[in-house]
Amino acid sequence: MRASLTSFVAAALTSSMIASAAPVPQKIGEAMGVANNNLIQIEFNPATVDWNQVNWSSVFAAEEQKQQQQKQQRQTVAAQTSSTPVAAASPSPEAPAQIQEEAPAPQPAITIQAATTPAPEAAPSPEPEPVVSTSEPAPATSAAPESAPEQNTGNSNSGSSGNGQLWGLNYSPYNTDGSCPDVNTVAGQLAKVASVTKNIRLYSTDCSQFENALQAITSNNLGLSIHAGIWISDGQSRMQSDLDQFVSAAKKFGTGLIKGVSVGNEDISKGMSESTLIGYINQVRSRLQAEGLGNIPVYTTEQDAHFTSGMAAVSDLVQINVYSIFDSSYSNIDSSVQSVIQRANNIKNNVAGGKQVRFGETGWSSSGNTGPSPLTLANEIAYAQKIKCAAASAGFDYFYFEAKNANWKQGAVASEQNFGIFDAGFTPKFDFNLLNVC
Repeated sequence: MRASLTSFVAAALTSSMIASAAPVPQKIGEAMGVANNNLIQIEFNPATVDWNQVNWSSVFAAEEQKQQQQKQQRQTVAAQTSSTPVAAASPSPEAPAQIQEEAPAPQPAITIQAATTPAPEAAPSPEPEPVVSTSEPAPATSAAPESAPEQNTGNSNSGSSGNGQLWGLNYSPYNTDGSCPDVNTVAGQLAKVASVTKNIRLYSTDCSQFENALQAITSNNLGLSIHAGIWISDGQSRMQSDLDQFVSAAKKFGTGLIKGVSVGNEDISKGMSESTLIGYINQVRSRLQAEGLGNIPVYTTEQDAHFTSGMAAVSDLVQINVYSIFDSSYSNIDSSVQSVIQRANNIKNNVAGGKQVRFGETGWSSSGNTGPSPLTLANEIAYAQKIKCAAASAGFDYFYFEAKNANWKQGAVASEQNFGIFDAGFTPKFDFNLLNVC
């Protein structure tokens, strides 16, 4: 009884669902990845029946009536069988009943009232993500470090106007699984980057990324300049390894493409003391001078709120990371962009001591939650357009964060992984002609 009732109700409800299917149903077999096989392709649309409005009394009454009919039929068959001699062995008395249940007589019509599909409930807002240094993609730890570059910035203050290009892009080459790409992969990615900018910023020299970038740009005439990085967050040993790789690659390829080197990224924000940071900066500068590479500008990169005049004094330029997506309030993209420009002007007027101020990172994620700022692709595009124009107007160079989505940051929140203007497979997330503004 329970099995037959279940199958009956399921059949009735399935019938109702198919009858009320939406114009573009989904094939379950296809959704399961099954195609061209013997599976029945069932089409259905979820949420087309409001089960709370089904008249269950009529459903169960009809089933009870069906069971009574079947019982009477079994009794009639049994009576006929017992009074009539049969030469061959008869099927068990259960067989007719089973056959009747598998192919039941026509059932009385059951009307299930389908309600209008309710509007989907809004997903609960995720908890605001902690401000985990969005701007500091930690380098992959799977490979030995290998050379790190940075740029001869030269106080251009040129900005980037209506030519469809951004002034610079942050580039982390790591594969989606965190492994190191080969030089051909780097070359292919940088060829796409070169269509959007003429300047790239690296954070480290691990995975041979600095040397690979130099080779890719040189071999393919990509017209990109490199602004390198020495990673110091993991201590003296890691810093020394990055520095050795940097010196080796710079001597191998020359300094023409190398426009500067940032010693660290947001290390004060991570808890490093100012004196320790200044010590690393001086150590890198002394090594470059000793190696005949003293023409390469040396500086650090830090969040604007933590950049001090002491750090500016030992840096050849002041490079700041500034975001508005973590602000406690939001009105529109224009206001968010103006907030970023105002903060850069504050550093220029009160901290930089007359040195060039440049954005080491600024950008907008297309997914996730960092507070009241809506993280959508439309807003990412709008922010890229408007910061490009505002920075050019205010006289600031900038690195837009970032080239590709950081899916390699496994376990990171969605906002941290979706700043790229390319997706993780290096497909553009939007038409870059939209950057032809200003």
